[in-house]
Amino acid sequence: MSSKSASATTTASSSTVSDPRRAALLSWLQALPAEHRLLPDSLRSASDDASFRRYFRIDAGPGEPSRIVMDAPPPMENCAPFVHAASVFAGAGMTVPAVLEADLGQGFLLLEDFGDTTYLQVLDEHNADALYADACRALVAMQAASRTDVFPAYDRDLLLRELMLYPEWYVTRHKDLQLTEQQRTTMLSAFETLIAANLSQPAVFVHRDYHSRNLMLLAGESNPGVLDFQDAVTGPITYDLVSLLRDAYIRWPEERVLDWTIRHWERARAAGLPVARDFADFWRDFEWMGLQRHLKVLGIFARLFHRDGKDRYLADLPVVYEYAIGVASRYNALAPLARLLEQVEQRAPAVGYTF
Repeated sequence: MSSKSASATTTASSSTVSDPRRAALLSWLQALPAEHRLLPDSLRSASDDASFRRYFRIDAGPGEPSRIVMDAPPPMENCAPFVHAASVFAGAGMTVPAVLEADLGQGFLLLEDFGDTTYLQVLDEHNADALYADACRALVAMQAASRTDVFPAYDRDLLLRELMLYPEWYVTRHKDLQLTEQQRTTMLSAFETLIAANLSQPAVFVHRDYHSRNLMLLAGESNPGVLDFQDAVTGPITYDLVSLLRDAYIRWPEERVLDWTIRHWERARAAGLPVARDFADFWRDFEWMGLQRHLKVLGIFARLFHRDGKDRYLADLPVVYEYAIGVASRYNALAPLARLLEQVEQRAPAVGYTF
């Protein structure tokens, strides 16, 4: 054995000793059927996640594609919803990774590999229309397959629990502020207004994280490849669209967002989806759903930093805040919330049109 090989073996051995999950994962991979032709020594990190999940890439024999291995440690994570949603969405015609092997007890999955190219990496002024059209067509197909009793309901309790991440993690922990009793009353009243509007929308399948980091560009395939759908629910019809078009990681001019939203609304109507008959109503639903999501995301990104030590999301906070204050400032019914958001940021009141 060469000194280089010996060093690599020593490093791999020490990493498994210090990482018992990785050692268990390697044992599981080695015990899988030989038909997969996996090469366990090739196991390496593929990506991390805004959760306890980890993803690895593993090679197979000559002429075989690489695979992705998911490590979702119980009890913090549960692979069963991923496997279930993969089956449902594949049946709806979405391009999702095939689940090749699963050990739900240990929290290990062997998946088809969609590569490394996310929408976020390739989106630009020239290809955005085509890529978003593909993503919206996939979204319509998913929503058209909706039926009851498949996913949990995106109900009032869940919507409120998400919204409360904003005061708990963003206001109190990240901004180091304590809301007054009056401010808290204003905030909770606005949250109830938002939730009522969100729940008034028709309910369909909701991916719940349908954005540029979870959509993959697949060469010569039906795009996009869709990832990270384990939190799927049945809920408001505009939720995934606003996740896509008011993405925390890439921002587009408002006129382009409006154009893409109109095109999606027309496509959804043609497919018989229960969208609002008047586009103005659909746009309002889109905006108010986005406000709920962006307040939640402010809380999640703050929590990822303060609780989990993941600081890469802090750079995205300003974009998410601008989405939130933009919507809150445009509607008279949300004006008290807009003032509260400005007070938290210690900013001057925004000036703009309201409806």
